[in-house]
Amino acid sequence: MTGKHKPKRIVIMGAAGRDFHNFNMVYRDDPDTRVIAFTANQIPDIAGRRYPPSLAGANYPDGIPIVDEATLGSVCRQQAIEQVVFAYSDLSHAEVMHRACLTLAEGADFLLLGPDRTMLKACVPVIAICAVRTGCGKSQTTRWLAKLLKQKGLQVAVIRHPMPYGDLEKQALQRFANRADLDAADCSVEEREEYEPHLEAGTIVYAGVDYAKIVAQAEKEADIILWDGGNNDFSFIRPDLHIVLADPLRPGNETSHYPGEAVLRTADVVVLAKVNSAADADIETVTENIHKINPQATIARAASPVKLEQSAAVRGKRVLVVEDGPTITHGGMPYGAGYVAATQAQAQEIVDPRSSAHDDIAAVYQQYPHIGCVLPALGYHPAQLEALRATINASDADVVVAATPCDIGALIDINKPVVRAFYEFAEVEESALGNLIDSFLSSRKSGV
Repeated sequence: MTGKHKPKRIVIMGAAGRDFHNFNMVYRDDPDTRVIAFTANQIPDIAGRRYPPSLAGANYPDGIPIVDEATLGSVCRQQAIEQVVFAYSDLSHAEVMHRACLTLAEGADFLLLGPDRTMLKACVPVIAICAVRTGCGKSQTTRWLAKLLKQKGLQVAVIRHPMPYGDLEKQALQRFANRADLDAADCSVEEREEYEPHLEAGTIVYAGVDYAKIVAQAEKEADIILWDGGNNDFSFIRPDLHIVLADPLRPGNETSHYPGEAVLRTADVVVLAKVNSAADADIETVTENIHKINPQATIARAASPVKLEQSAAVRGKRVLVVEDGPTITHGGMPYGAGYVAATQAQAQEIVDPRSSAHDDIAAVYQQYPHIGCVLPALGYHPAQLEALRATINASDADVVVAATPCDIGALIDINKPVVRAFYEFAEVEESALGNLIDSFLSSRKSGV
């Protein structure tokens, strides 16, 4: 052979999270590859930016452009792309393969990077909380575990799946200990939904872009790390105990979405959540599916009770329900905790937000036609937050039931009373998950 070796030309398909992590772990310092672009999906206003040189490394002095996923075909042709790496989560298997077929039709390879190439190793024990789909109940499970571990005298750090929707350089390593830290970081509604409940419980949260630095910092001040997963992605950190949630309100989803099925197949413990709300037949179906694809996993049943702050303020009233955004949009749920709480509190009527929807919110209903008569809490950027405010304030409802885990009333001015609703975690078999945690800690006693 003659001539200089040319690095393989790659595009990474992502959504401002797993894509950046895969790049950092596998491609950043690899002389045999060049990442020509990231493509963006799921998250608005990510395309058009660049992954900055300070994070991209010496091989990328100009950084890496982030382009709309809709342009993938033309990028492959114009840039002579040889390989496309798929790197985001919670898509049906069919949707992933449609993207694979588009890639193959352009003459490029289609690649999925596995956990062994992309997981970091921590110096302290790690418990990962993941799920087969968005909206299974990871957040309340993680909060319950953090409380349990702290009661046992352990210093706990939560490392959250990335949501770097702002200045990527500033978000390389983020540590949140209080609300002032959230304000200083100009966190979006979606970030606050995940961080605020942990902070209210006194748990420090880490997140960002460069997870090698994040893990290195967290393990300095923690006895144990909880990986608080996003969507149905697998952990960025190799877990010593892998807990995966399955949802009997969506039977069949155990094997229908990527990478949720792979996550379930690698679980040590499967938490069958929401058994207080699901039909017995659906619980049995999900249980059988779990046994079929991961017979070694231990199954622990759990409830997801809904707590409403002021039931009397809702009873007999016309209610606008605001739900957790990702659960209702790409999570595929028609409604969530807010609708359940308002119904249980005997609201006179659930007011359909479409009648007052701002244009930006109306576009979300068109994109996700499965959504019921609830309003997804979207606030990835100020314009979207303003659209949310305008939709709520234009509604003729008497009261708002807000089931987003963050305090939305502190972020926007709402012209009607706001009552908050929460999902919580509860064991239904006495000490089922708690006993498993005790066994894990006993086996790790020398390390913890």
